[in-house]
Amino acid sequence: MIITFVLMKFKTFYKLFYMHRFKKSSGVLKLYLCIVLPIRFLLNTFFFPKKIDLDLLERISPDLYKKNINFLFEYFNSDKGEFFVDQYTQPIKKNYQKISAHGYSKFYEKFFFDQKEKNYNILELGSFYGNGSASLFFYFKYSTIYSGDIYPDLFRYKSKRINNFFIDTSLEDSIKKTLLSKKISFDIIIEDAGHFFKDQIISLFLLFRKLNSGGMFIIEELDFPDTRQDMNVNKEKPTLRNILLSIIEKKEFDSKYVSKDDKRYLLENYAFIEIFKGNVNEIVFIKKK
Repeated sequence: MIITFVLMKFKTFYKLFYMHRFKKSSGVLKLYLCIVLPIRFLLNTFFFPKKIDLDLLERISPDLYKKNINFLFEYFNSDKGEFFVDQYTQPIKKNYQKISAHGYSKFYEKFFFDQKEKNYNILELGSFYGNGSASLFFYFKYSTIYSGDIYPDLFRYKSKRINNFFIDTSLEDSIKKTLLSKKISFDIIIEDAGHFFKDQIISLFLLFRKLNSGGMFIIEELDFPDTRQDMNVNKEKPTLRNILLSIIEKKEFDSKYVSKDDKRYLLENYAFIEIFKGNVNEIVFIKKK
C-alpha cells in the first residue's frame, strides 16, 4: 500500500500559524520570522498527517458502519464529539492527550439516527482536515459528502463518495460562485467554518435555498460572535443567534447582511429552529418544511 501525506501548502502553513505574529511583530522580529518560517515548515512536513483512503478503510473495517456518531467523531478525531486530540496546533507540536471537545454527538443522533440509510447529499463547510466528513462518511453509508474549506489542501481523506473543494464563506461571491450557481442541492448542510459574525449570517440566508425540502441546516458554535471578541470585533448586532431567537419568538429583525428576498424565503420555509448547548458552545438545527 502506498502511503501519502497531506501536502499543506506553505501559504496555508503561514496563514494558520504565523500570519498573526507577523502582523504584531516589529522589524527585527519580522526578519527573524522570515528566516525561521521556511525551516519550521520543512520540519513540520515530517509530521503532516497521512492521507486515508476511506474506500479502502471501509473494506478493511466494515464494522465502522455499525458505530454511533460519537464513536466515529472520536475515532476520526473530530471536535464534534466528546473528546479529541487538539488538531489546531502545528503538526510538530501535536500533543496526543485527548481533551474535551464540543459534545454535539447526542444532538446529531437525536435528529439523524433513523436516517442513516438514506441516500443524502451532505455539505460540510469548514472541513479543515476532514475528520468530521470522514465520520459522516461511515454514519451515512449511502450518502455523498461535499467538504468545503478555505484551506482544501489540508483535507486528509479521499473516496468516491467525498468531494473536497475551496470556498471562502466570508465572501458572498465565493458562496454564489461555488454553490449557488450549481444545480446541486443538499439534504444536510453543516456550517462549521469561520464562525465570524457576518459569515454565519450570510451562509444561512444564502444557502437555505440549497436545502432540500425536509432537510436540516446546522450551525456549530452559534454563540461565538456573542461570546468571543475575535469573532465579532466591532460588536455588531444582531448576531445570528439574536436573529434566530427573534424568529423563534415571532419578533421582527433586520440585518444589513440579509436581503428582503432571502429573509422572506427563510421565514416562509423553515419548520422549526432548536438551539442546544454542547459542552461549552451552542449548536442550532433548522429544519426546512
